[in-house]
Amino acid sequence: MNFRGIKSWQWIVMAIALLAAIDWAIQRPDPRTRELNRALATQASQKLRDYPYPFHVIRVEGDTAVMGTPRNFDVPAFRMLGVLYPDINVKDANNPAFIAVERLLGQVQDEAKDIVLAQPGIKQVRWELDRNWLQRKGIEVQK
Repeated sequence: MNFRGIKSWQWIVMAIALLAAIDWAIQRPDPRTRELNRALATQASQKLRDYPYPFHVIRVEGDTAVMGTPRNFDVPAFRMLGVLYPDINVKDANNPAFIAVERLLGQVQDEAKDIVLAQPGIKQVRWELDRNWLQRKGIEVQK
């Protein structure tokens, strides 16, 4: 094979394609994770399906499903909810609209967890902050 005939732009395209393939292979979920995410998609209520954050399993570690969440101590619920619901005053903890969306977040997160826990071989769920999703939404995340 004569590599001297390949132009530099073709090398760049091949390198980008190779890097994309490697990235895909590294980040693609394993079969068990895909199975759990499929269960979430098929068993979710309309409320969970319509929720602006897509609850999902990131990976499985033994009998533990690691699920993504948009909130934790680093990103309190009011910061995330303020972006999802900009018309609601999330700084007022007594605001009925804020209380309602905060309660909804808890309900859909519990439903997602219950669906995953009902699957064979899963005994617990551990939540992991979904930093990529938060950053895509413009929510600053502390390292």
